[in-house]
Amino acid sequence: MTTKFIFIFVFFSAFFFITNSAFAQEKDFIVVLDAGHGGKDPGKVGYKKSKEKEIALKIVLQIGKLLEKEKGIKVIYTRKTDVFVDLWERGRIANKADADLFVSIHCNAHNSQAYGAETWVLGTHANKQNFEVAKAENAVILLEDNYQKNYKGFDPNSPESVIGLTLMQEEYLDQSIQLASIIQKGLTADLKRKNRGVKQAGFVVLHQTYMPSVLIETGFITNKIEGPFLNSKKGQQKFSNEIYKNILKYIQQLNLNTIKNEIVNTDKLKKTKEKIIKKEIANNFENVEFKVQIASGSRKLETKAYNFKGLKNIKRVKVGNTYKYYLGLTQSYSKIKELQKLAKSKGFTSAFIVAFKNGKKIPVSNILKKS
Repeated sequence: MTTKFIFIFVFFSAFFFITNSAFAQEKDFIVVLDAGHGGKDPGKVGYKKSKEKEIALKIVLQIGKLLEKEKGIKVIYTRKTDVFVDLWERGRIANKADADLFVSIHCNAHNSQAYGAETWVLGTHANKQNFEVAKAENAVILLEDNYQKNYKGFDPNSPESVIGLTLMQEEYLDQSIQLASIIQKGLTADLKRKNRGVKQAGFVVLHQTYMPSVLIETGFITNKIEGPFLNSKKGQQKFSNEIYKNILKYIQQLNLNTIKNEIVNTDKLKKTKEKIIKKEIANNFENVEFKVQIASGSRKLETKAYNFKGLKNIKRVKVGNTYKYYLGLTQSYSKIKELQKLAKSKGFTSAFIVAFKNGKKIPVSNILKKS
């Protein structure tokens, strides 16, 4: 048996194992639902003394009940009763469960008659208004025991502390924004809420999690019309149904993208797999450079190993208002696969391979097919 034959046999065996495993995947999609505040922390107090902690919990429990009926979805709650839960504990619950999604439900308040829905993702924008919103939500850590130890000196009143949040959650920023956009569109188009947009700020509860995460400000309980609606059974049911529906929509889009990107059309694969194998034996792709994208976000970080869990040879590239961070540079697809594996072993679980030809980014799948 020749070496080439052995290589082809192993390649086909691995391919069919991976493909069949993808279709036979039995792991549940885990959604962590977080009802903001609770216990000694009432959150915002609104029109006719309505409390944010009570409204958020009722909406969360209804969302969870709907999601639990869906096959393949597992729901975990940070709280199911009126108890106080530390922000770091909420994140720990999600991380321990290896969750796929973290959704935190809140209500807004203002000394005016402001109204409308907004959805937040983690960000470190030096925006005073956004900082004040995050500051109000983060202030709950002052009620926690040993908060200085648990948050390593984080000061919710300090803009520098907020800006100092690490890049870890920003690995999932694109997916968080995708989810936030779907939810925000649903709340405004279907539920007819005023659109206050998808925004970014330094929320500690989002920073503690290592998966796509959003915080939903459903509406203003201080508004004379929106407050009673949020505090009503009918209003809570409408919000719950809408958020549930849009979480499902996000999951469906995620699954569709996975199928498109990772499970190549069988007919096309049959026509190209021999070419791919031959090129893999040759190993190198001329005029093509591969990199591993390990993170992207709004922060400009020094490309030092200590900022990237010990990884070296990191390059930073600015694309619009976003910085992308790449590991490695090679013409060898085999070598770049090894670097992707290394990045994932360091905790960058969403690391993916990108390809450039003559300085222009092109789909990796195109390179493999054309080869």
